[in-house]
Amino acid sequence: MSFLEIRNLSAKVKGNPVRLLRGVSLEVEAGEVRGLVGESGAGKSMIGKAILGTLPASVELTAGQILLGGEDLGALSPKARRSRIGATCALIPQDPLTALNPSRRIGPQITDRLVDILGWGRAKAEARALELLAEVHIPDPARVLRAYPHELSGGMRQRILIASAFAAEPKLIVADEPTTALDVTVQKQILKLIAEMQARHGTALLFVTHDLGVVSKVCDRLSVLYGGMVVEDTTTRAFFAGPSHAYSRALLAATPKYTDPEGSLTPVPEEVLVAVQGELVMADRAYGRAGGTHG
Repeated sequence: MSFLEIRNLSAKVKGNPVRLLRGVSLEVEAGEVRGLVGESGAGKSMIGKAILGTLPASVELTAGQILLGGEDLGALSPKARRSRIGATCALIPQDPLTALNPSRRIGPQITDRLVDILGWGRAKAEARALELLAEVHIPDPARVLRAYPHELSGGMRQRILIASAFAAEPKLIVADEPTTALDVTVQKQILKLIAEMQARHGTALLFVTHDLGVVSKVCDRLSVLYGGMVVEDTTTRAFFAGPSHAYSRALLAATPKYTDPEGSLTPVPEEVLVAVQGELVMADRAYGRAGGTHG
């Protein structure tokens, strides 16, 4: 059963007719790892923000639905929507340094979520925080809980954010390019850790990335985006066996090959970009004829 279901979701900047998301539809089943891939500006992070209710004030949803556990978020009051999202969803953000409050110790930044969402007492929350830090392989968890973010390495900060995301046992976690700010060695460790935690907790994971190598390692299914539109939706195995859309094939061909470090990079052919941009125009025309509104 799908915990997350997005139906025909569209978004744009207020006062601007250009759409940022174009009729996006996808599902994430309970315990599934779903990848969102595409080049910068494709709309990957925008989808994550729409789910979590953190879209910029300048962006508005103009059509479609987001359902969590079958419940339409658009039908809820703002307060009920925040409560529903907070109780069932979490985020692993991109930059572990800016995501943590530099003026607060690590402990409260984990325990506040348990106290506020689950209603736990502070002592119980702190005991759980110690367990979580041990679970993400942080040595001396008691010392780390008392530390400030600047006293820790980037890899340790990202491990803390992973622990915090899993703290309240959410049904869905949005991982927004969680390894981008890390060096290659630490990236590998963090990806392995996320996979371990996801499998252990059975949490559905929406993994936002531009790295197809990451997708091949952690995702069950993936959606390929271009210009805010899903151009391909398939299993990871089927994608790497042979994508069906021309843009997906070009994107895969453009991926650097570690087995050929001296090989030249292959750009996406101009004719493929022209064709997929034509698809965007057709989608926009169909949307305009339908008079899309947010419902």
